[in-house]
Amino acid sequence: MADIFDLFAKISKENTARAKAPIEWLVVGLGNPGRDYVTTRHNAGFMAMDVLARKKGVRCDRSRFKALTAECEIAGRGVLMMLPQTYMNNSGEAVREAAQFYKIAPEHILVISDDINLDIGRMRLRDSGSDGGQRGLRSIIYLMGFDNFPRLRIGVGKKPHPEMELSDWVLSRFTEDELGQLEKLMGIAAECVELYIGGKHDEAVRLCNAKHS
Repeated sequence: MADIFDLFAKISKENTARAKAPIEWLVVGLGNPGRDYVTTRHNAGFMAMDVLARKKGVRCDRSRFKALTAECEIAGRGVLMMLPQTYMNNSGEAVREAAQFYKIAPEHILVISDDINLDIGRMRLRDSGSDGGQRGLRSIIYLMGFDNFPRLRIGVGKKPHPEMELSDWVLSRFTEDELGQLEKLMGIAAECVELYIGGKHDEAVRLCNAKHS
């Protein structure tokens, strides 16, 4: 019985420590809410955030800012993890609300998204840039009024043939083989986020941009 009380005390202490850290960063995984989209290509950002949250011992299950959120510490900095529930095309609504509430600077808003221009097993981490055709990023840029926020793009592969509608492709499910490749990649993505927030920008970029397949 004492062991149980010790465990509760430890959890309470950890939660208190997390609560004391002021929020300095937003880490946003892009995707669509609901069971129907769980393993679709457009939800690569959600998948990476799930791995990062588990690694930090938290769950994104608190509803705030039109998103499911969790607070944690990364490299001693307070972080709000976000899974926007607005559907992909309106992701900027959630990000804008949280950024304005916490007064977060653009360079401290790290967004994780899918990228159809990168093959499975490839990622790109950059400090700024265009939306590259990704509508969640487009919504964030439009509503926030800037594009100088870091983004980690996870490759989901190109359309198998030109005639296929892009929406059909990004809403299609990963194959079992692709999910196997992504399992390792998501762990690396989480490590890159931790390095980046910890100020090890160059190391994070080298790790993220390397070929992992």
